[in-house]
Amino acid sequence: MTITITDPNPCANAEDILTDEALAFVEALHERFGARVPELLQQRAERRDRISRTGTLDFRSDTAHIRESDWQVAPIPEPFADRRVEITGPASPEKMAINALNAGAKVWLACLEDASSPTWHNVIDAQVNLKQAASRRMEHTSPEGKQYRLREDGGDAIVVVRPRGWHLPERHVRVDGGDAVAAFVDFGLHFFHNAKTLTEQGRGPFYYLAKLEASEEARLWNDVFSFAEEYIGIPHGTVRSTVLIETITAAFEMDEILYELREHAAGLNAGRWDYLFSFIKNFRDAGEGFVLPDRADVSMTAPFMRAYTELLVKTCHRRGAFAIGGMAAFIPDRNDPEKAAQAFEKVRADKRREANDGFDGSWVAHPALVPIAQEVFDDVLGAKPNQIDRKRPEVEVTAQQLLDVSSAPGRRTEEGLKDNLYVATWYIAVWLQGNGAVAIHNLMEDAATAEISRSQVWQQLNAGTVLEDTGSTVTVELVNRLLDEQLEVIRGQVDEDAFTRFFSPAGELVRGITTSEEYVDFLTLPAYDIVCANEAAAEGGRA
Repeated sequence: MTITITDPNPCANAEDILTDEALAFVEALHERFGARVPELLQQRAERRDRISRTGTLDFRSDTAHIRESDWQVAPIPEPFADRRVEITGPASPEKMAINALNAGAKVWLACLEDASSPTWHNVIDAQVNLKQAASRRMEHTSPEGKQYRLREDGGDAIVVVRPRGWHLPERHVRVDGGDAVAAFVDFGLHFFHNAKTLTEQGRGPFYYLAKLEASEEARLWNDVFSFAEEYIGIPHGTVRSTVLIETITAAFEMDEILYELREHAAGLNAGRWDYLFSFIKNFRDAGEGFVLPDRADVSMTAPFMRAYTELLVKTCHRRGAFAIGGMAAFIPDRNDPEKAAQAFEKVRADKRREANDGFDGSWVAHPALVPIAQEVFDDVLGAKPNQIDRKRPEVEVTAQQLLDVSSAPGRRTEEGLKDNLYVATWYIAVWLQGNGAVAIHNLMEDAATAEISRSQVWQQLNAGTVLEDTGSTVTVELVNRLLDEQLEVIRGQVDEDAFTRFFSPAGELVRGITTSEEYVDFLTLPAYDIVCANEAAAEGGRA
């Protein structure tokens, strides 16, 4: 097996990351585990086919013994015992990474997945920044002379890295002539360079695992962790992982996922937008009964969402694991204090619900939200680092409750349809420019936003949904007209060069994947094609 890099110098200090030894470890991961990834992706397709044929989903009978037996995950390491506030964001550029580490949160989720556009520069620059963070050598000076450095009081956040999901390739790394598995590249480079340092500090290595759909996928990660620990020479069980329960199929396998990872598990997280995206993906042809209300109307208090979060808390605490709540994505508007105050109060209410339900911590997207979440969880936790001892035996959740979309309040409107088209187009356009975390309408959005937005459009079109505010049926003609209108709105908001190079192609990508007869599983796959083509064109222009 051979590994090659298409561009060894994508950013400053890339040579510190793309060393022969680190690449040998990435190669070893592919050699030992690479064949299992396409098998797992095939199992996803087969599971989706069964859901399509049956129109339902249930807890697995073959793993009932795991759900019914008593076991717990390995004890949580003391430095990782308090996760009441976690801030999320990309690990590149360096300035954003330093701001996240200094924000006062207990944890920084360094996202190499949905909050990162996978340009080769971003992929490796993130690794450079994470290596510097592990050794506490992060400093940045802006062109204006402003200096950024880590806090001197040692109060910077513990880093938890989120590698890309199993479905994503990394085309700048070639293994035996084929695309590398992006998850192996992200994990492998980070682990190889930082595992020993973090182990010595007692601050990791810790990971968030994205897009898992079944316990077999967790088993692969567990095997990767065990192999990596032995390879690098750190104690078995040092790695700890938190799994995002952001797919509907994973919601039916929470116990099983924790069980497979039990020696390397730390907890589960409730990922709202990807969860709804997965819901549509799996039940996209199940008829009008599974058509969700407008994205903005689907709150965490909807019965089917509440069933999901309550089951997550109960499952985690029964197994001695963390339950981490969802994202507060609000971005304060300094020009509108009244609007900001109203949004802050909504964030406070959402975090209060999570803390009172038993969550041990929650996510925010902006440093200004850290004190709000901190205050709410302080009120509930007091001096305790978490509330894992709160077992929630009264919670009983059925498969029917998890699938009860029809009880969700809200409407399906033309305004919601237009908003989905606008947000999906805007996000993809900025993603194509290399930015994966984007402020749109005072909300920090990532790829999950675009996924749920474009999926709702496809679902409404496929189901022939009648919009409640206009009485119109969603048709290809209506989607095309509304998309053209939104593109004209965007044209008036950006310069013509940016519109031509990025926003117009993004709009056409949205048009293609929302109006096609076949549902595209992940929009980031065709969007990644464009990113790679743009990189190749830029490289050709420099040649």
